[in-house]
Amino acid sequence: MNHAARNIGKSIAIRELGLQGYEPVWRAMQGVSNTRTESTADEIWFTEHPPVFTLGLNASRDHLLAPGDIPVVQIDRGGQVTYHGPGQLMIYPLIDLKRAGLGIRNLITALEQSVVHLAADFGLEAASRADAPGVYVAGTKIASVGLRIRRGASYHGMALNVDVDLEPFSRINTCGFADLQVTDLRSLGVEHDLASVRRKLLPHLLEQLGIDAADVVSASSELPRLNRSAD
Repeated sequence: MNHAARNIGKSIAIRELGLQGYEPVWRAMQGVSNTRTESTADEIWFTEHPPVFTLGLNASRDHLLAPGDIPVVQIDRGGQVTYHGPGQLMIYPLIDLKRAGLGIRNLITALEQSVVHLAADFGLEAASRADAPGVYVAGTKIASVGLRIRRGASYHGMALNVDVDLEPFSRINTCGFADLQVTDLRSLGVEHDLASVRRKLLPHLLEQLGIDAADVVSASSELPRLNRSAD
């Protein structure tokens, strides 16, 4: 358990957004960050996106091999290029790290270890890697992590492949690695849909963040209506 986050605040809201376009969610996350105050509640957003390739702040377009008809969006997280699409569970922690007593490494570890424990529930041995953030099963990537910290708070987060079309990953050097192989839970014999995986992952993530289940509240299933302007 990640004990660094015992003081995460009075409550954390869980927002289940369903299938959402990538850019509106990204802009909404920026809006939360730009308007955050000491009283702003922490939230975790769960969603999935239509097909899109995203490039991190310092990503090289050389890793974008053949995007074809899939849109490419340059964004403000760390990391290189990755793919998002239906059947991939997106987990976005919008957390005031100072208030939570968290460092960025603690948050990355919490995200990764939640998937490691989820995989164990399914009889799979998963692990993180020091040289490439994310979670791997037998050397094959099942979850990727990319964060942005602004005004002391996090956004962006983790992508967990549940039952996703893996072909688009062949059009990029995933996370900047030419030989990196990608898999999903379905390919590993786990026959659970996105909603089921989300329900099973959440307790692990809360435990890793040091959040008591009694402090979890439900939020709207819509994006917050905030100033979404970015720098």
